[in-house]
Amino acid sequence: MMADEEDRLLLIVEDDDAFARTLTRSFERRGYTVLRASSHEQVQQLLAERGPEDTPEYAVVDLKLASGGSGLSCVQTLHEHDAAMVIVVLTGYASIATAVEAIKLGARHYLAKPANTDDIEAAFSRAQGDAEVEVTDRATTSIKTLEWERIHETLAATDFNISETARRLGMHRRTLARKLEKQRVK
Repeated sequence: MMADEEDRLLLIVEDDDAFARTLTRSFERRGYTVLRASSHEQVQQLLAERGPEDTPEYAVVDLKLASGGSGLSCVQTLHEHDAAMVIVVLTGYASIATAVEAIKLGARHYLAKPANTDDIEAAFSRAQGDAEVEVTDRATTSIKTLEWERIHETLAATDFNISETARRLGMHRRTLARKLEKQRVK
């Protein structure tokens, strides 16, 4: 159930400032009042500063935060603060394990990036599961897709250092550079 247009308070927990700004603008155009935090500590501080009647009704939480923290701890804190809060987890590192943990900790949905405002808002309003969702076989994922996911994960872990990423992946730096030219990092 969606709240009245004028009183929808949303918390975005995202450490990528550009992405957080984009989400903020998009949700504000849709009538949300948006609060932002980039770490678990900021989430705790924000909740402590606001009264119980001024708690966000919705939250979008990035799974992997640059501070080394996990968005899962933010989900847990938000859910413990207000079990009625609708929490959606966004991640570029989707896995079954983190999806299960996010839901157990209180998230309503778990979306893989790239997800847009429409996807997130749809997730806010879907309270029930969908028994008709297509069951897919991970084996159908191509080797190239798996390779790209691994490259991107390692790039993020090395703060986009090409040389260190190539070393960790056990490939030549020029080989990695060619692969990145074929599929630009987003």
